[in-house]
Amino acid sequence: MRQTTMLNAYTPGAGKLSPQDQALADRRARLLGPAYRLFYETPVHPIRGEGVWLHDADGTAYLDCYNNVASVGHCHPRVVEALAKQAATLATHTRYLHEAILDYAERLLALFPPELCHVMFTCTGSEANDLALRIARAATGGTGVIVTDNAYHGVTLATAEMSMSIGPAVAPGPTVFPIPAPCAANYPQGIAQGFAQAVGAACDKMQAQGIRPALLIVDTIFSSDGVYPDPAGFLAPAAAAVRARGGLFLADEVQPGFGRTGSHFWGFQRHGITPDMVSMGKPMGNGYPLAGLVLKPEIVAEFGARARYFNTFGGNAVAAAVGLAVLDVIRDENLQQNAASVGAAFAEGLRSLAQRHEALGETRAAGLFLGQTILTDGRPDPARTARLVNALRENRILISSTGSLGDSLKIRPPLPFGLSNVDQVLSTLDRLLPTL
Repeated sequence: MRQTTMLNAYTPGAGKLSPQDQALADRRARLLGPAYRLFYETPVHPIRGEGVWLHDADGTAYLDCYNNVASVGHCHPRVVEALAKQAATLATHTRYLHEAILDYAERLLALFPPELCHVMFTCTGSEANDLALRIARAATGGTGVIVTDNAYHGVTLATAEMSMSIGPAVAPGPTVFPIPAPCAANYPQGIAQGFAQAVGAACDKMQAQGIRPALLIVDTIFSSDGVYPDPAGFLAPAAAAVRARGGLFLADEVQPGFGRTGSHFWGFQRHGITPDMVSMGKPMGNGYPLAGLVLKPEIVAEFGARARYFNTFGGNAVAAAVGLAVLDVIRDENLQQNAASVGAAFAEGLRSLAQRHEALGETRAAGLFLGQTILTDGRPDPARTARLVNALRENRILISSTGSLGDSLKIRPPLPFGLSNVDQVLSTLDRLLPTL
């Protein structure tokens, strides 16, 4: 069972909601159809967000431990002001000259290694990864793609076929070759060595089928696989392995990027490598649809010579203003440093709790991105994880699960998350764990 099914167990008409919210859930099901899902057995109906909090119509505050979309905090006033000011002035696309997109491109590219000096703007991370695949195929002449076996990289046809975590309705595409996630259980010989060998084995499978490698794409925190950040540096041999076979390495930074890992601004930097391409999304615009692809100029040369790229809303003037404001807030409020210190305290607190609660297994963490395995009798327990997630929701803490079985908590709060927020989560866990 994929992790996407574990927490979305609510069925309209189940009777746990207020009459008003029940009517809303029924209306949602009628209008949006069966493919949409709601979080939690009892869904949440927020009407306002501020910082690390969501508030419902009754004024109840929920601590958001999951939402990396609002990376600098829900409805950050500086971001909202930048959005409104530019929207009231001009909102056009990139086929007109405009300084804002160039100002933003310069600011963004300055955060990357100098080899990565082109940026192409999209509206979503899905579009960015889809564009990356098109460019990789033009640059390499190959079509084969290597992903981890519970990855998530998007919702377009091409990226959905690279995203096993969204469910069995979408099977891997014929040129997609999944490999096991980088954890000790899958690679007892060593994660760096084993993961690189798996990349090489996938290339061998491609060759046997007459397919040439185009791309290795990984979310550099492996969030849907279960959150696997360590050991730092283990990705370098895998990137070298795909390049040795003529493919490219794409770092998907939609989730770990923009300072979330604390020690570095980008997840790939923890591994001491420079990717051929880097995709970004969600946190880039703090909720405004802004995403992009940063890449080496030689990678896009062939694609640019043969094709035009145009995205009506990708990189529009409003998006550029929002993106600049997000970078300003991360810098001015020291949010990367906050992710490092608060994330370390969070991980230490979880490991301390594990000494008293047998349900807590391995804590995997980099900054404010944490995965916490939940156990029963020493074995990962997806059902217990789901019960805990729903119990936390009932105690006004919003969180989710991750991993192919949904057996780990996925902790990914907005970057302004503070030590008092950590204390609230830890004390609530301490109280709830014996009840499960």
